[in-house]
Amino acid sequence: MLQLARWRVILVAVVTVLGLAFALPNFLPERARESLPPFMPRQAINLGLDLRGGSQLLLEIDTATLRRQQLDNIADQMASALRNAQPAIRYTGRGVVGDAARIRLVDPSQMTEARRALRDIARSPTGGNDIINFTENPDGLIEARITPVHLRELSRQAAQQSIEVIRRRIDPTGTAEVTIVRQGDERVIVQAPGVTDPQQLKDRIGQTALMTFHMVRDVDPADAAAGRLPPGAMLVQPYPDSGAAPEIVERRPRFTGERLTRANPSTDPQTNEFVLSFQLDSEGARIFCRITRENTGNRFAILLDNQVLTAPRINEPICGGSGQISGNFTAESANNLAVMLRAGALPAPLSVIDERTVDASLGRQAIESGGLASAVAALVTFVFMILAYGLFGVFACIALVVNLVLIVGAMSMIGAALTLPGIAGLILTIAMAVDANVLIYERMREEAAAGRGPALSIDAGFNRAMITIVDANLTTILAAMIMFQFGAGPVRGFAWTLSIGVITSVFTAVMVTQVLIAWWFRLVRPKQMPI
Repeated sequence: MLQLARWRVILVAVVTVLGLAFALPNFLPERARESLPPFMPRQAINLGLDLRGGSQLLLEIDTATLRRQQLDNIADQMASALRNAQPAIRYTGRGVVGDAARIRLVDPSQMTEARRALRDIARSPTGGNDIINFTENPDGLIEARITPVHLRELSRQAAQQSIEVIRRRIDPTGTAEVTIVRQGDERVIVQAPGVTDPQQLKDRIGQTALMTFHMVRDVDPADAAAGRLPPGAMLVQPYPDSGAAPEIVERRPRFTGERLTRANPSTDPQTNEFVLSFQLDSEGARIFCRITRENTGNRFAILLDNQVLTAPRINEPICGGSGQISGNFTAESANNLAVMLRAGALPAPLSVIDERTVDASLGRQAIESGGLASAVAALVTFVFMILAYGLFGVFACIALVVNLVLIVGAMSMIGAALTLPGIAGLILTIAMAVDANVLIYERMREEAAAGRGPALSIDAGFNRAMITIVDANLTTILAAMIMFQFGAGPVRGFAWTLSIGVITSVFTAVMVTQVLIAWWFRLVRPKQMPI
């Protein structure tokens, strides 16, 4: 008698029930979904931008700020190169004025030595042409300007880096089918399906989200009011709604948020206020411990995009590599800030030069056409399988229905978006879903033709066809993974739907069909195969 392990029956039953539960909300109106019991899933499949509309932003790199940042770094490099020269070259007036980084030699007669010390800064790290042009004055003033070619390359790199940061901010799970592509050297297009208000995107994208830690400078209030600040200090304003006060801090940060490995919203157990908990990597923890040990008793300010979040006093060295930041956060603001910090800082600010809400004028027609195509594909497959394999073809058709339910349930459960290419992947899955059944049934026919009984033929059909089934579907999964990794938008939608379909197809074609055939065999006890 055909033997079937009990765990297989339980697995098929549990997976099918879960698939029905997660797929059900897609066939109910909004009001009916809201009235479902609390233990029932309520999430339906997300439709992509081409099916339900959404928001689109055209962003542009702020090249002026990007150049200012680079010039500031160049000024630091110039000062470091002069300090490290043998012998050291004294300088003053380090800073950025207009489109140039400046530094002035105390002794203009050392211009030749300074030129030699600054020579390596002008060269590209990868070789090739100079990336900085130096000009010199007889009074010892040295100015450095970024070449136009290098500035264009910096803009191109900043746009490319911004794409991944934006994606992590607005689509941290990678399943929402957000399309983010570069346009030219300085622009980025962002398309988010289902987001009807572009302001939601701008709130997530608009901040550079660079966290820095600065020591607070004690300045007489009268001098601060008059704008008389000590060298190397700056006045920073509080972060909106943080409850902090303006502070005068060192211009150069002692520590930056690049060492953050974790940022999560939480609540302070003592005050019940929402705070932002963070964790540093091992090197960051070591540096932070040294800074807080050297400055115990002093205040340090935590800045986000050069605005004060909080400015506490260091009561003792902080060497655990973790901490929390307070700032009158709400649950939403703490979570949004955590998402931005986990995603990383933008290399340069982005300005919105165009925003629009995309109307899915063809979305309903596309869904109806896709539904019709799916129905036709399923009907043709049903007819073929029943004509080719009779009763066993009916079992394959039942498994195909279960397969469709599992695909819909899986996409609903993980929140994946369905796009037009995703519908194409669904139709392709329907057409390919029965190939495993064909392999199994043909193997059964061969075994029956060789004189084996029904039970042995059925066992051989499932066992000996598995290697071929796994090989065929594994290559499809690998191809889908490559498309998902290197594709964008529509390509990812197709790959995602195809991957889910392949997994559910193998499960239903092998497990569900096997359970149905085993039940039939025990009930009928056939003397010969019906195929």
